[in-house]
Amino acid sequence: MQPVFAILFPMSTPKQPNLREKGRLMSASEIERTLVRLAHQIVEKNEGCKNLGLIGIKRRGVPIAERIGKMIETIEKEPVETGVLDISFYRDDLSTKDIRPVVEPGAVGFDIEGRDIILMDDVLYTGRTIRAALDALFDHGRPRSVQLLVLIDRGHRELPIEAQFVGRTVQTSSKEIIEVKLREIDGDEQVLLVELAD
Repeated sequence: MQPVFAILFPMSTPKQPNLREKGRLMSASEIERTLVRLAHQIVEKNEGCKNLGLIGIKRRGVPIAERIGKMIETIEKEPVETGVLDISFYRDDLSTKDIRPVVEPGAVGFDIEGRDIILMDDVLYTGRTIRAALDALFDHGRPRSVQLLVLIDRGHRELPIEAQFVGRTVQTSSKEIIEVKLREIDGDEQVLLVELAD
């Protein structure tokens, strides 16, 4: 017998887009090597880590920032502060959503005033997420500089935003999607190229 709530409120699963996997762009070991390279580039470009703060854009930017922070700490023998930026409230496409998002209260995790901040995300596409992240970041203070790191840059920019640190550049069509899977969030570690099936 079905529970009463299941009869009154039948469970419906949202329709997922029909995706077809086209190929694997990065394995777990390739992601790790790429993050090590990016950590070294950050240290070189910033002449160490004295004034550095790493901020991951929620969700997959967060483990990237935490991992790179540990790598820089190993290289420089100095701790690097890492924080989290939740930009759900700042998106400029809210009109397409039925329910207004709830702003999650909470600070980035450290004082960004006068710091050299590196924003981190998994994929750079149109640039809208980064624009929203910059709006959110400046609500927390005035950093001395802001640099951008992304694991994958897939092009198709709508805004004049460029990453200073790029793991890999992948030319994609508008029908293709980059799926980054990280063990901390997905229990899996790889980057896939998938396509919306007709």
